[in-house]
Amino acid sequence: MNMYDRLKRAFMRPLLAFLILSVVALTGCGGDEPPPGDTHEEAEGDHDETPVVRMPPEALAEFDIEVATAGPGALHITLTFPGEVKVNEDHFAHIVPRVSGVVHSVYKSIGDRVRAGDVLAVLDSRELADLKAMYLANLERLAIAESNFRREETLFGKKITSEQEYLEARQALAEARIALRSVRQKLLALGFSQAYIDALPEQPEHALVHYELTAPISGVVVEKHVSRGEALNADADAFAIADLSTVWVDLNVFQKDLDFVREGQRVDLVTTGGQLRAQGTISYVRPIVGEETRTAIARIVLPNPDGRWRPGMFVNGTITVDAVDVPLLTPKSAVITMGGETVIFVETPEGFVARPVTLGRENGTHVEITSGLKPGERYVARGGFALKAELEKDQLGEGHAH
Repeated sequence: MNMYDRLKRAFMRPLLAFLILSVVALTGCGGDEPPPGDTHEEAEGDHDETPVVRMPPEALAEFDIEVATAGPGALHITLTFPGEVKVNEDHFAHIVPRVSGVVHSVYKSIGDRVRAGDVLAVLDSRELADLKAMYLANLERLAIAESNFRREETLFGKKITSEQEYLEARQALAEARIALRSVRQKLLALGFSQAYIDALPEQPEHALVHYELTAPISGVVVEKHVSRGEALNADADAFAIADLSTVWVDLNVFQKDLDFVREGQRVDLVTTGGQLRAQGTISYVRPIVGEETRTAIARIVLPNPDGRWRPGMFVNGTITVDAVDVPLLTPKSAVITMGGETVIFVETPEGFVARPVTLGRENGTHVEITSGLKPGERYVARGGFALKAELEKDQLGEGHAH
């Protein structure tokens, strides 16, 4: 190899090494570039896509999903008060003997249904026997006095007897009538009818001692305080009968709310367990506030034909005290919490989309939407939890795929 060749080789080797290093460097920089269509921005865009739930019409019916059109409405402002079902005291009766005696027999017990006039128990009363005997004696005395008066009146007319004897006979007749009337009034006060009193002369002697406790109204026996052989005073509380075809529902109205409650208002009633629901009208608002509870009573007379509203049950009564027109009103069943956000499922051409919304004023059943939903849009008013479950299921499946 001559000198020229050695110089050429010595020069070319560094040049070739430089070119190789340059190519490698350029190739490394090019390898960092992402492939077309796989940019970071596009990847982030994939995550920003709003999930859509697609559900055919038959599935909507199967899951009882109701779709409504967003629009304005009247938001009813309500107040809810606790209360209790009570016996209607206008149809309640305490039965007392009115005469003292010993219980001979008992025919009715607690829970029995009775009609007005039914015999509840029978007493043996010496006091009553004396009173009946006095009535019969005065009845006989009156008959004798009438006979004597007629005879003296006839004799006086014929100038056979003196005026003094005639006047004495007339006075005796008046006194007999007064005495009989007095005993009759006592018997009537004990609850005996005039027909019963008129039939006393035909009654057997052993019946004179019997006193029947009868039901003054139809209803259910709710209290019983008698047993055979027991001695009762005239004022003893023997039975209590309640007509439960209507009941009272007394609501406790707080002092600060009294200005909003008045007679004639409609009330939605529900037992604390939610088993029974009814509507009623306030018939009475007590004008006095209780010293201990600081509440007043608002009373509803509630029809109770099947007896399901039992005295002693606790209830809540909701009264609508005002109504406000709002631009966008939806039922509370449309609002769902998902992923820490309050959303409503809105219908789009692609399917249902969970859209975050802002809530405004509300009551027990409806809520005002201040943002996130526009008037005229179709949204899921009921059954949104089925869409939420479907959406979460789809997202869970995607997570497993990754």
